[in-house]
Amino acid sequence: MTTVKVKGMRCPHCVGSARKALEELKGISGVRVDLDKGEVSFEGDVPLEQVRKAIAGIGFEVVE
Repeated sequence: MTTVKVKGMRCPHCVGSARKALEELKGISGVRVDLDKGEVSFEGDVPLEQVRKAIAGIGFEVVE
């Protein structure tokens, strides 16, 4: 499982948006979003750059 920190998520709607954005990427499954920790976890072998673009596309930022 891969976990990335995401900046900008603040509410349940943000959780749903992040989950949907990643579930739409081919090769990703098991998306979990932890709002309190500001983390998104997922299974799959997808380049991190694709994940960053999907998250940026909904107004959030993957941080290192």
